Amino acid sequence: MKFNLRIFKMIMLLLIVAGLYVFSGKRSNSKIVSGLKVEFSGSENLYLTHESVDKLLIQNYGSLKNLAKEDLALNTIEMVIETNEMVKSAQVYLTIDGRLTSEIVQRRPIGRVEGITKFYVDDEGKRMPLSKYHSARVPIITGEVTGKSLEDVFAILKYINSDDFLHKNVIGMHVVDNDKYQLKFRMENFTVNLGSVDGLEAKFNNFKAFYAKANKDETLGKYNMVSLEFNNQVVCTKI
Repeated sequence: MKFNLRIFKMIMLLLIVAGLYVFSGKRSNSKIVSGLKVEFSGSENLYLTHESVDKLLIQNYGSLKNLAKEDLALNTIEMVIETNEMVKSAQVYLTIDGRLTSEIVQRRPIGRVEGITKFYVDDEGKRMPLSKYHSARVPIITGEVTGKSLEDVFAILKYINSDDFLHKNVIGMHVVDNDKYQLKFRMENFTVNLGSVDGLEAKFNNFKAFYAKANKDETLGKYNMVSLEFNNQVVCTKI
């Protein structure tokens, strides 16, 4: 009798566990979307808005609210969000309380081209459209920026952004031709002839050494042109 009672208890325990499993599975599968949430990571500057993301989803799916969990294709929703030209990547998931959450990483502009066609250059060297919601404070680039010059401009901007002094002080760049470039500084009235993109590290190290000495001697205001085109030399033209 004791043996049969033990078996009975085990069977009942298995039935209870199985019932709980089936119940939780049905409850999970029947979960519906209770609301939408958009989060932007990595930047305080919004080149698109929560409303624009909601509108993009509504255009493709209609209202997602009250949609059943099993009807959601999260990977597809991510790809739809990533079609926006301001978005670098997106991750979409459903929270425990049923809120459909989109975590979005925006593209980051590092330069702005001002020409017949206006656009940003992002941190991957790609063209990025201007935003109607926010204007980035980045160096302004003039001249013809296409093909090879776009690659060179990106190389220069990337170096500038890696150097604290240059990042704070360079406010503009001009494409003289396909392989020569000029830089404009924030505090001084002179133009820096950079020449080609070859040997950027040596050129900028020479310039910073010149700048530090001229600043100490209080002679920066005497120059209107500084050339870094020649190997290991800083050639200055006085006003």
